[in-house]
This record gives sequence, structure tokens and C-alpha cells, in this order.
Amino acid sequence: MQSFNRLFLLLCLLVTAGMGAYAQNLKWNTAGDAFYQAREGAIYAVSATTGQQTALVTAAELTPAGASKPLSTRRFTFTPDEKGLLLFTNTQRVWRYETRGDYWFYSLATKKLRQLGKGLPEASLMFAKISPDGTKAAYVSRHNLYVEDLATGKTDQLTKDGTRKLINGTFDWAYEEEFGCRDGFRWSPDSKSIAYWQIDAKNIRDFLMINNTDSIYSFTIPVEYPKAGQNPSACKVGVVSLQTKKTTWMQVPGDPVQHYIPRMEWIPGTNRLIIQQLNRKQNTSRLMELQAATGKANTIFTETDKAWVDVKSSWDDGDITGWDWLNNGKSFLWVSEMDGWRHVYEIDVAGGKHKLLTPGDYDVINLLQYSEAGKQLYFLASPGDATGQYLFRTDLSGAAATRVTPKDQPGTHKYEISPNGKVAGHSYESHLLSPAAEFVSLPDHQSISGKDFTAEAANAAKRPDNTSYFQVTTADGVTLDAWMSKPDNFDSTKKYPVVFFVYGEPASFKITDSWGATNNFLYEGDMGKDGYIYISLDNRGTPAPKGREWRKSIYRKVGLINARDQAMGAKEILKLPYVDKDRIAVWGWSGGGSMTLNLLFQYPEIYQTGIAIAAVANELTYDNIYQERYMGLPSENREDFIAGSPITHAKNLRGKLLYIHGTGDDNVHYQNAEMLINELIKHKKIFQMMAYPNRTHGIYEGEGTSEHLSALYTQFLKENCPPGAK
Repeated sequence: MQSFNRLFLLLCLLVTAGMGAYAQNLKWNTAGDAFYQAREGAIYAVSATTGQQTALVTAAELTPAGASKPLSTRRFTFTPDEKGLLLFTNTQRVWRYETRGDYWFYSLATKKLRQLGKGLPEASLMFAKISPDGTKAAYVSRHNLYVEDLATGKTDQLTKDGTRKLINGTFDWAYEEEFGCRDGFRWSPDSKSIAYWQIDAKNIRDFLMINNTDSIYSFTIPVEYPKAGQNPSACKVGVVSLQTKKTTWMQVPGDPVQHYIPRMEWIPGTNRLIIQQLNRKQNTSRLMELQAATGKANTIFTETDKAWVDVKSSWDDGDITGWDWLNNGKSFLWVSEMDGWRHVYEIDVAGGKHKLLTPGDYDVINLLQYSEAGKQLYFLASPGDATGQYLFRTDLSGAAATRVTPKDQPGTHKYEISPNGKVAGHSYESHLLSPAAEFVSLPDHQSISGKDFTAEAANAAKRPDNTSYFQVTTADGVTLDAWMSKPDNFDSTKKYPVVFFVYGEPASFKITDSWGATNNFLYEGDMGKDGYIYISLDNRGTPAPKGREWRKSIYRKVGLINARDQAMGAKEILKLPYVDKDRIAVWGWSGGGSMTLNLLFQYPEIYQTGIAIAAVANELTYDNIYQERYMGLPSENREDFIAGSPITHAKNLRGKLLYIHGTGDDNVHYQNAEMLINELIKHKKIFQMMAYPNRTHGIYEGEGTSEHLSALYTQFLKENCPPGAK
């Protein structure tokens, strides 16, 4: 039992670090019966069934010559044969993620540790990967692609034209932010060549952020940033031979400026590539087979949508690499909304013939694991309840799926399934239960760790709770999911102020049955004890698993249909006898900041107080990939961008507004704040505003920043929407 306790403790530590970290850190071995963990400078293999830990690489072996302590490893990966270990250290942020740093390679056979790219600048390497034959490593440094022999250390520079605006092997700001594209090269199956993206941003204008605090003279920070209506970066794919160092460019049809290529992989065991090409409006997706030797392209599957075609979902953000192959590379799995729901299909490479594998009126939230030999497909879904997330299983025949997660465990479930499909790391949470973890056997879902989540869920349901999940049907006949957290010692005969938390754009949804979903992370203190009702609603257009029509009804109506849904939902809430109609506040961040502004400006009769953070005040200032995907091209329907922009409605402000923005925001530029300020001044509207110097979109950098933001938020809310029952 002691080994099981150690295993459970380990999983809990991973879960409390966040599910994203949990999923990334649970690195299975090839056999699927154990996973790897970095701890105290060493690498351990941990049995998934017994919890037994075996040191594969000691801290001493991961201590460089002349150093006094082992490498501080941010991430690590084993080679496919598990005889080599690649470690990522000394990492630095590139926009949102730490993708640049130093890489070290450790050979388990020779016990030798060596740094890659020794002659290149410190912390300049990106996305190092070992070749399939295990003899070489490739990586990007300073926008160029390199390959290094692991035995000799000999390094060859494969591209030499890379600059800040001609980017080889990785991506520009917009591709990274909106497609989740970061790692921009792929080893060929025979280890003789590398396919890579080249992004030409030379014609993209720089947006200049101004730093006024780090020098007595201000200086600018340029970001190549294509605004809505501006041409994207040109994009093409090349294959470089390791022998000749020459690149063969793929002959992808169409104007390279007026398309996107968000996905590219090698077809297993061949000298052919497969790519996904999107047109500029992102409503036509073409899958193409490319001949690496000649560059010849052949379209094998085309999909169109009246709104847009999703490349990835919000659940997949951060990594859309890889391709799910079947039948020795003759077919593959693909996720599509072509029948009105998000489903998994099998598509033939030869002719594009497709077969539905997950039929039913529900959305596949995420594809987790499949086994062609075992004839099984595991995925997450939540039929009939968009607030939950559960594991389902089906074979590859197109038969109806079976729920694997026990039905008496309501809430949000996440899984990291082993390669053999027999074991999974499982985490479970709900608004009543904090995240807990275990290992389960599959497909019977029996706990290996000795946990009884069913009993825990039942016990949690018996405890008093101020939070409820419910639905609101508006005057427009739209039913919205919602949650409400009532004050402590709630008295239904009294009236309480309401604070609405909003987002409402296609990038995220908020009504999930998960731990902490109903907490206000900015409020300094306890909203329940202070006497606030806290509420959130999900409007149409959010990426909830409620079908294509729900998600894509927002097309060309961002700022209008979503704001109306929120306002009409709030009107229904205001009918409750314990709601004080004169104390109604709303707040949100980023898209939620935009929503807050639109609600204050378009529906001033409902909302008296608003706190908007890092908002897009003018839709024409945001990047083209995101804004054009959901709104179309400004050259065709500019009036829609204007109608949905908060600045268009700023003249209607009647309530109290606090606007907050970081001047170093590379995502939603600070210019939005100044455009909004100008419009409010023009109409003689009084408001409060806080600028955080050089802070990014998250407004967390610098000593005291988070505490100051929290105190500012709380003080403004209490002064303008006083807490407590009346």
C-alpha cells in the first residue's frame, strides 16, 4: 500500500500543478506500463500498477562536467528506443510560452552528457528533436535550422537566410497565438531530410510598443503583427536534404500570402508529406499530399463551412502537432463538424473517402487514444450536458460509443492513456470536489490506486454548498448554461448585489463543472462572506460542446449576438426576488473585457458598474487570423467590425467604468485603451482608468503587480456596487 500512496501523491502533485502540466508531465514508456518523472535532478520510471520507482538516470549523471548540481530540467523526452534522453533547460519565454533555451543529450548506453549547439548563443535553441534513427539532433536557432551529429558533435546549418522576419522552422506571432503553431519542422521517416515551414513576414508592419520606464529615453519594441484586414505573412513548406543542404519547395497551389498552412507531417514510411491548407477566410480546408522529391501537390480532401473550419479546438490549444494514422499510413483519423457535430472520421489518403466513427448528436471534445490492433478509440465527450467531460470508447467500425467514466461521478474528467490502452492516469474534479488523481485500468475503469471517487462524489453532494448550476432561457428562446454562487447566510427575503463574470467569445467558455470555476481570482477577500451573488453565463458562440450551430451562430456578429445573449440572460436573473436591480456589476478580461464594455454601453439599463481588463475596444486592431476567422474580411463587411466594436457604443455609457490595460500587451495592444479613452472623452463620459507600464496581456510582471490589481479591482467594486444584503 505504501507504493500506491507514493503513486497517488505523485499524481496529486501533477494535478495541482494544472491539468496541462499533468498531461505533459505524464510521459509514458513505449510499453505503456510505466511513466517517467523528473525529480531532484534525476529521471525515474514509475510503474503504473505498483508505484515502484526505478532511477533510470541519476542526478550525478545529469550534472555537467565542472558543475556542482544537476541540470534544472524544464522538459525532457526519450528517444523512441528509450536509449537517449533530451533535456530542455535554461528556458526563456517567446511570447506566451518558454520555447527557447538550452538542450542537452544524455546517452543511456555510453552514460555521456553533452550540450547541443555549443557554438550558438546561450538559450537560443528551439524545438530540438532526435532523428528517427537516433543518430542526429535538429533544432532552430535565430530563425535558422541546424542538424548535429550526436556522436561527433559536428553541426551543419541547413538554412542561412533566417531573420526576424524570414522565419525558418518556427512561426510568427499570429501563427503561434491563433493556430498553436510553434514547432515548425519535422524529421523524415528515413532521417535523411527535414520538412519545415518558412514564414515570410517582411511585408507585415511592426506594431511598436513603447517602453517608458526602463531608460531615461523611451524605446520601442517591434512586433510583426498583421491587423484585421491586412495581408498575412507568406507561408510555404520546404524539404531540405541533409546531404546536399538544398531545399525543395513544395508546390502548394494558390497565393502563399492568401492562405495558411497550420498542419504538416510526413506520411509514415514514405517520402511524402500531408498538409492542411486554409484559405484566407478560413472557411475552406484542403488536405494535400505532397511529393517531397518534386514538390508536386495533390488535394485529397476538401471541407467547407459557411462560417469557418476549425483547425483546432480550445481544448487542444498549445499543441496541434502529429497526425493519427491507420492502415500503415493509408488512412487517418480526422475531426470535423461536417454533419453539424464535432466528430471523428476516418479518411483515405488515396481518394479522400471518409467514414464517420463517432455517430450521434453530441460533440467529441477531444480525441485521446486509439488502437488499430485493439479496435478501440477513446475520446472525451459530454452528451446532453455541456458542463461535464467524460471518457467514451468505441471501435473503428462506426458503432455507437460506450461511456467508460462511471455515471455516478458527475463533473470534469481528464485522462492520460498509456500507449497500450490498458492503463490511464485519471483526474477527477467538480465544483464540489478539488482535483484528485488515480490510475485506472481500461476499459473497465477500475481504480489501481485504491480510490473510490464514486463515494467521494456522493459525500460531496451531501455537504452544504452555495453554488448551483442551472439554465436560463431568454426572451429570444435561447437557453444558456449558468452557475451562481450565493452569499454566506443567504436570506431569500433580502436583496443582494450581483457581479457577472463574462467572456463570451469563440476562444473559451466558462460554465464547466470544475473545481474553482466559480471563484473570483481577482477579488481581495471572500465574495460570499462580503455578501455578493456571483454569476456567469455562456452565450452562443462560445466553444461549448453544444454543436456547430451553437458555436458558429456568432459568425460576423462578435460583439452583438454574444452581448445580447448575456444581457437577455441577465434580464431573466434580475427577475429573481433576491436580486438588487440597482446593484448590478459585470467584469471580464480580454474578450471578457470587450464583452464588459459592450454590455455597459449597449445595455446601460441593466449594468451600473463594469471592470474591463485588456479589452479589444476596436475589432479592427486585433490580429487577422482570429478576427477574420470569426468576422470575415473587412474589405467585404467592414460594417460588422464597426457594429461589434465597443468604441462604437461608448457614447451610451451611463454607469461606472474602470478600464485596465498593460502598456506592454503584445496580444491586445494598448492602443485599444487610448482609442476607447478618446471616444469617451469625445462624449464627455467620466470613467476611471489604470495603465500598468510594460505589463503584458496577463498583467502579472513586476513586484506587487498582482496584489495591486486585486486591490484596485476590489476597491472599485465595493465603492460602486456595495456588498451586502438590504
